[in-house]
Amino acid sequence: MPVPQSSRRIAVVLFNLGGPDSPEAVRPFLFNLFNDPSIIRVPNPMRFLLASFISGRRAKAAKAIYAELGGKSPLLENTEAQAAALEAALKGLWAGEGMEAKVFIAMRYWHPMSAETAARVKEYAPDLVVLLPLYPQFSTTTTASSARVWDEAAKVVGLTAPTRLVCCYPTQPGFIDASAAVIRPLYEKARNHGKPRVLFSAHGLPEKVVKAGDPYQWQCERTAESIAAALCIEDLDWVNCYQSRVGPMKWIGPSTDEEIRRAGQDGVPILVVPMAFVSEHSETLVEIEIEYRHLAKEVGVPWFGRVPTVGVEPAFIEGLAKLVRQSVATPKAVCAQNGGQICPAGFSGCPQQAK
Repeated sequence: MPVPQSSRRIAVVLFNLGGPDSPEAVRPFLFNLFNDPSIIRVPNPMRFLLASFISGRRAKAAKAIYAELGGKSPLLENTEAQAAALEAALKGLWAGEGMEAKVFIAMRYWHPMSAETAARVKEYAPDLVVLLPLYPQFSTTTTASSARVWDEAAKVVGLTAPTRLVCCYPTQPGFIDASAAVIRPLYEKARNHGKPRVLFSAHGLPEKVVKAGDPYQWQCERTAESIAAALCIEDLDWVNCYQSRVGPMKWIGPSTDEEIRRAGQDGVPILVVPMAFVSEHSETLVEIEIEYRHLAKEVGVPWFGRVPTVGVEPAFIEGLAKLVRQSVATPKAVCAQNGGQICPAGFSGCPQQAK
């Protein structure tokens, strides 16, 4: 549905994971995570019982992780900074065109969640809602889950404005250029210790999810290839790997910890690039910075560097602003920079192929 010519108000909703805002919030946050049917793919009441059991069992270890961050996740503050930067960028992009944009945040597993945000968006009375995930690569476990819950929340509050989803942007030029920009200075430092190896690390998924048609791994591979090319470093040594494995199931690989061990055997310095995370949180500030750094030292890696997320890097924010503008200008769903489907045939989890 095209935006009416009289339209002036655009509501942009940033999707993100969310994180506990206090030690007391850790267990309910974990329960919300594991009670998601996109994560634990069994029917209720079994899923509810499993979520209760897993969240209780993992709460103590998770609290220890968040204790390293002052007792809470920094994700909301980081996302708020991105929202403010995007709102300013859209104001500049639409200067003189009579367009107004307000950026909202909808977290999946902790506040502000979709039910709260949908009510605020309805009060804003937009002519169009653009759903913009802070997950560059599409997965049924992230973007699809967030979009499903948003649709449910919008119906509950009576939000009827036309809505468009930017489903993914794994090779969007602004995202890729921003990623390359934050890598380069650390790569130069690493060169003082030998020829560096770049580990493009993404959050992992159970292998069965990918085999069921989820395009996440394919898109992660495209992201890694694109950043490697953008670095313009001759004979760059790089690998795409995955972190944060939990549970007994087989996960996609290679795993980041395996690659760190291999780097230790090879005696090469490494840079870990969190290419599927655009905001700092426990997976970057604890798992990579503390746990992987310790592992690297233990296995003899001569130099370890954690590359920061793109955060509010100007190129990344400008790229998001272009995606929003493109989404407003076309009635089609936006996939990456070309506005159309980017996944090859065979990915049933891709929303463009599921129609």
